[in-house]
Amino acid sequence: MDVAKRRGSKRAKVALARKLAVILHRIWVDGTTYRWVEAESIAA
Repeated sequence: MDVAKRRGSKRAKVALARKLAVILHRIWVDGTTYRWVEAESIAA
């Protein structure tokens, strides 16, 4: 939301897509599995 306020919603969408792409690429390269439960506990 900070990026959207500063730079606009289009750039914010691209920034979010890039962030997700980096995370997914690292998971793919490492061969690890994504565990939603752990991610929720870390975020909380």
